[in-house]
Amino acid sequence: MTSWLIRTFIRRSEDVQDASVRLSYGNLAGITGIACTVLLCVIKFFTGLFTGSISITADAVNNLSDASSGIITLLGFKLAGKPADPEHPYGHARMEYLAGLVVSFIILLIGFQLAGESLQKILSPVPSSFGVVPAVLLLFSIGVKFWMANFYRTIAKKIDSTALLASAADSRNDVISTSAVLIALVISACTSLDLDGWMGMAVALFILYSGIGLIKDTLDPLLGRAPSEELTRSVEQKILSYEGILGTHDLMVHDYGPGRCFASVHVEMSADMDVMKSHDIIDTIERDFHEQDNIHLVIHYDPIETGSEAVGTMREWVSSRVQAVSPDLSIHDFRMVKGESHTNLIFDVAAPSTYEGSDQALKNDIEASIRADAKGETYYCFITVDRSYAPYHQDDTATSADRNHKK
Repeated sequence: MTSWLIRTFIRRSEDVQDASVRLSYGNLAGITGIACTVLLCVIKFFTGLFTGSISITADAVNNLSDASSGIITLLGFKLAGKPADPEHPYGHARMEYLAGLVVSFIILLIGFQLAGESLQKILSPVPSSFGVVPAVLLLFSIGVKFWMANFYRTIAKKIDSTALLASAADSRNDVISTSAVLIALVISACTSLDLDGWMGMAVALFILYSGIGLIKDTLDPLLGRAPSEELTRSVEQKILSYEGILGTHDLMVHDYGPGRCFASVHVEMSADMDVMKSHDIIDTIERDFHEQDNIHLVIHYDPIETGSEAVGTMREWVSSRVQAVSPDLSIHDFRMVKGESHTNLIFDVAAPSTYEGSDQALKNDIEASIRADAKGETYYCFITVDRSYAPYHQDDTATSADRNHKK
């Protein structure tokens, strides 16, 4: 069914990087979701009235919130598809996240309302009737929601949409909550236990829990969520695969909405390589990331000295002294200026964002570690601390220049 809908309503369905195609997917998901949830809301609402069940009515209102959520998601995709303008040079793709945030607050509001109604039913229980027809209708609802969860998930994976992944999770949650309602009503019909109000409260709490989770999921990218470890590692490994790249560091990734990814990174290359060749390699890497990965990548070139054995040996020693302070640290942009009375060591230290202590305290610890093993030499350290903005992969980044020297 999902494949048929995509083939029928999406032109150039495989070109998911195209903004118009992505908007078409969003429209299809939104309209289909609204139609299904409105149908289920009507079915459950009249079933709840017929049986007098507050838990079924609560589930109907939950579906109504899904329909309103679908409308907002549809509007969010429409606004997110607007092209960049002078006031918003990075585009409007983050509107998709804002739409999800509005939906999350609506879910919370409805959850609180249903919790109040369920509490009243618990305190003042009213007998509810249940039969074969309501059971069949609820089973039909479970089947529709199960299909919707897979429908949303399929489209979300195609266009890499966090909003639709949230909708898929919401539909999956509806399958669980409606199944729980059905089980409670069957138990109530077969025994003297009245679980209707309690199950309505459980559904309400489940809605509140889902709403809080959705708020977190939509707030994270708006606040500047760290890139995934998978993305970070793939970017680093791809850059290292190009000729002349000895190491990478200071990777920063900025998410301006689905399909609007901007990144910057420093690459280490031999200072002995022809500068025009180095520039050409960097241009090639930036172009490949834009065309192949849809990432707008900007690269800063760091030349390092690879021909001097003395510099390589000193870099290796300084790296070991930094590692003695913490194995989570590494160095890059190393330079050495040797004088008659002392030697200046100039380098950057890459530290995880979670590293405890101030930058100055870290510098003091490194200087103390170097002095402790100086063997009578005088070293002055000029250290810049770089806090990582991405998941940390020491072996893949700054230490690659050290490995190159050891070869």
